[in-house]
Amino acid sequence: MSAFPDPRLLSIHDFTYQLPAARIAPEPLPNRDQSQLLVYRAGTIQDQRFTDLPAELPADALLVFNNTKVVRARLFCQKPTGGIVELFCLEPVAPHRAVELAMQQTGSCAWKCLVGNGKRWKSGPVQVAFTLNNEPATLTAERLEAADGYSLIQFSWEPAAVPFAEVLRAAGHLPLPPYLNREDTDVDAVRYQTVYAAHEGAVAAPTAGLHFSDAVFADLKARHIATAELTLHVGAGTFQPVKADQMASHAMHAEPISANAAVLRQLLAHAPRPIIAVGTTSLRSLESLYWLGARLARQLPPADEPTLHVTQWQPYEGQPDVPLAEALQALLDYLERTGSDTIQATTQLLIAPGYTFRVVRGLVTNFHQPESTLLLLVAALIGSDWRRVYDHALAHDYRFLSYGDSSLLLP
Repeated sequence: MSAFPDPRLLSIHDFTYQLPAARIAPEPLPNRDQSQLLVYRAGTIQDQRFTDLPAELPADALLVFNNTKVVRARLFCQKPTGGIVELFCLEPVAPHRAVELAMQQTGSCAWKCLVGNGKRWKSGPVQVAFTLNNEPATLTAERLEAADGYSLIQFSWEPAAVPFAEVLRAAGHLPLPPYLNREDTDVDAVRYQTVYAAHEGAVAAPTAGLHFSDAVFADLKARHIATAELTLHVGAGTFQPVKADQMASHAMHAEPISANAAVLRQLLAHAPRPIIAVGTTSLRSLESLYWLGARLARQLPPADEPTLHVTQWQPYEGQPDVPLAEALQALLDYLERTGSDTIQATTQLLIAPGYTFRVVRGLVTNFHQPESTLLLLVAALIGSDWRRVYDHALAHDYRFLSYGDSSLLLP
């Protein structure tokens, strides 16, 4: 599907297009499911509405969703002198590195954060005063160390018995994409979440899912189109620009993924019928599950680290192929051996032209930024036709990026 033998040799500058600022959707539409839907099917392009999606899907498709929930990860803290320091919580460090456990931590915790106005914060604590259950509450932050553009921040709060998740809900703000260049609103509190969001931990929404409404789900059910859910907590790295001349010098961010045994059995039973990912995060999760299972099936150590992990270049290192069913069964066998019900892993998988898809046969996704790893993923799926798709979308007034319109890509 690609003329590139090795994605490490790619230049991101070959994957760009002119995106006028006026084409970036600044706000969501009044109704989730009223966006345009570009349907790409084996080289042909059609213009539809998102409510047409169920009718456009293969009748025997399995649609896989990412049920992560965006946390209110931006905190505006006040210095004793009155100045404001912005903290953007990226990932937990202590006492838990697992997001779900970190969100339930009480009293204190440490997170890796981005710091705004950091040069003005020399030392000492900063605070957020907020209301929790109609009572005054306080979050205190202290910077422990700074390196590589990030800071390690120690948080503590009163009342201490409250989980950190509740603190963020009450004291934090939604981390809207930086290109929206505005503060979050009450509308965003609802619309920058999918209707099926369940597990808190993302600092960016899986935006392909924002279009799905109860009415669309009802239509999927009426057409007997199967659905499944897994979790990838989207990290701030999804907005990380590619600065390297060649992709070999670009470091992909790691993100936690989880999928329970029931979902693995559903995937196993559905193959080889089409599995379609809702969003790039679902797609990366599904393909990462394959690589985790393939490694286990070959009886290799699951990772060089204590947790299961997919490296950035694992698919391109000349490893022998393992059938999908065998890889999925290896994951189920691993869960049985370890007495667990859920695969917990991290992935740095980079999908770019030259990648061979093992699980996914189609993708529901928005329109992505020029020179982004998300655009590389689209190009890996539909080849050089990505340019035709994007040229068509620009010529037909599609709205771009997080709050923009949608596409169904069926190569």
